[in-house]
Amino acid sequence: MKRRNFIRTVSAGMLAGMLIPGRIYANFPSKLTIGLQLYTLRNEIKENLEESLEKIAAIGYKNLEAAGYSDGKFYGLEPAEFKSMVDKLGMKLIGSHMTFAPNEISTVLNAHKEAGVKYLVWPWIGKDQRQQLDDYKKLADKFNNIGELCKQNGLKFGYHNHDFEFYPINGQLPYDLLLDLTEPELVFMELDLYWIIYAGKDPLEYFEKYPGRFELWHVKDMKAGESKKMIEVGAGIIDYPAIFEQASLAGMKEYFVEQDVIEGDGFESIKQSFEYLNNNI
Repeated sequence: MKRRNFIRTVSAGMLAGMLIPGRIYANFPSKLTIGLQLYTLRNEIKENLEESLEKIAAIGYKNLEAAGYSDGKFYGLEPAEFKSMVDKLGMKLIGSHMTFAPNEISTVLNAHKEAGVKYLVWPWIGKDQRQQLDDYKKLADKFNNIGELCKQNGLKFGYHNHDFEFYPINGQLPYDLLLDLTEPELVFMELDLYWIIYAGKDPLEYFEKYPGRFELWHVKDMKAGESKKMIEVGAGIIDYPAIFEQASLAGMKEYFVEQDVIEGDGFESIKQSFEYLNNNI
């Protein structure tokens, strides 16, 4: 099948009319359920964690990725307590975003195993840690070491991108360097599809160049125009059906709706994204 241009110049309405409903793609992993990165509703969760989880479950989300780990707890709860809260609502805690100091690794691993988490994801690199290519080389070594410890404990470790990894330093893309210097069996990539496209890169080209490396995806959409504003999945210019056709090539196992900025009601926003994905992917 010919590769399509993933960014359309048509309006959201025209895009919706072009989409073919239903999961018809032969390469699409068959047992995926739609996930949510809880950072999307960080404000709502801060106000009432349990009520927020209940509303997420009622929409239909089955998988969750946490963004509230700290000091051995998830959103202030013991790992087993948070896991029980999620499990009772018919959902699973699949992944977790966290950073930690080297002396905290044992606590991190034990807490995530107790919570039933499979994927640990490093979500961000501070500006002071990404000035030179040597900084990324040190990060690759660090990620390999963490990945080895995770593997020994039955867990998986990955890195989540933004846009800055796709801007060259001395003629080289830091994201490519991380992919080249991290061991595939130790470090996967959680590809944020909005940010790679925001930076002007084609995710399909990365799937072809680095097949199997992108086990997790973050899914959000981009408004047409110069603002490139984040909007609900299906309401923007990213051609998600074309991207999901290559899910197997990418190595994708799970994906999560994530919208860093929402205008309006957060639960209505994640419902809109869920319905689009449920009906069209």
